[in-house]
Amino acid sequence: MADPHAASTSATQAHVTPPELEQTLTLLTSHRSVLGYMLLSRGQPVTIIRHSGVVFEGEQGKKYASAIARIVQSVQTGLEDVSGGHNEGDDIRFMRIRTKRHEIMISPDERYLLAVLHDPAAT
Repeated sequence: MADPHAASTSATQAHVTPPELEQTLTLLTSHRSVLGYMLLSRGQPVTIIRHSGVVFEGEQGKKYASAIARIVQSVQTGLEDVSGGHNEGDDIRFMRIRTKRHEIMISPDERYLLAVLHDPAAT
């Protein structure tokens, strides 16, 4: 059986990740409650730069990537709507979405979207 914490890379490895990000990704995979992470591009279409965890492999990973990008875009658009377009520089910094089984944490920045899938029952 594949190691759920083994890192994989996609064909779009043209992105070079900064050392701080590498350190964060290594730290994330060491937590037993973390089921996996996805590092996504901010471009359209969203691409998987890197992922860890079997839950993010193959078609399922592509579905998660698309959903995460849509969630971030939708929330950012909603913030712009309620602020009347006067939220320049007030971008999303962190989101946490919890369901009965999982929690997904999303940290967008200018170049990447980092999403971590976590099992809150495993902590």
